[in-house]
Parts: sequence; structure tokens; C-alpha cells
Amino acid sequence: MLAIRCLKLAGIYWIAGIALGLVMGATQTFALAPVHAHMNLLGWVTLAIAALVFTIWPKTETTRLARAFFWIYNLSLPVMLLALALMLMGRTEFTVVTIIASVCVFVGAILFVVNLFLAIPSAARPAP
Repeated sequence: MLAIRCLKLAGIYWIAGIALGLVMGATQTFALAPVHAHMNLLGWVTLAIAALVFTIWPKTETTRLARAFFWIYNLSLPVMLLALALMLMGRTEFTVVTIIASVCVFVGAILFVVNLFLAIPSAARPAP
């Protein structure tokens, strides 16, 4: 089930985001703050919300768009985060990788939203 996979991945991003925040706070080095923010918002929050949507409206989880979202989003997000971290640490050759991976994350988000519009009728109510 995509809902369970999304929720488990969200938890991993949450722990990783907190850990990065703790390290930044302990060392008083905040250069990776954008990575921390993206990890928490695009990883923890977005994937947790996706898991809830897939659970509340089960039809949204069974579509090709849902599977495409899951794989595109979850393959490109860690690449984006790592490339962004390297770029922020002065490795400017990772700028292009960051941009490409970010666009892929965006494409995944678009697929998720299109899936919402196609799989949830306007008058649909959440599953009991």
C-alpha cells in the first residue's frame, strides 16, 4: 500500500530532519538550514499528508498517477536533498543536479494533485 510506504518514509524524513536540526544547533552551523527545511516539509509533512489522503480516499491510492507520484517523488527527493547539501557546502557542480531533482519533485507533486482531481469526485466524502 502506498499509504503505508509514504507514512514510513515520512517518519524517516522526520527523524533525519530533527537529527540535522540538532547537529546544526549543537555546532551553531546553519549552512544546511535549507536542507533541514526541505527535509521536514517535502519529506515528513508532504509524505504524511499523502499517506492520509491515500487512506481517507482509497481510490486515490490505486491509480497509475499515484504510483508514478510515489516513485518519481521518492527517487528524486533524496537526490535533491543531497545535491542541495553539497551545493550549499560549496560544491557548485551540484547546482544542475539540484535543479533537475527539484523539477522531478515538482513533477511528482503535480501528478499527486492531478490524481486528486481525477480520482476524487467533486461530491466525494471521505471513507468512514
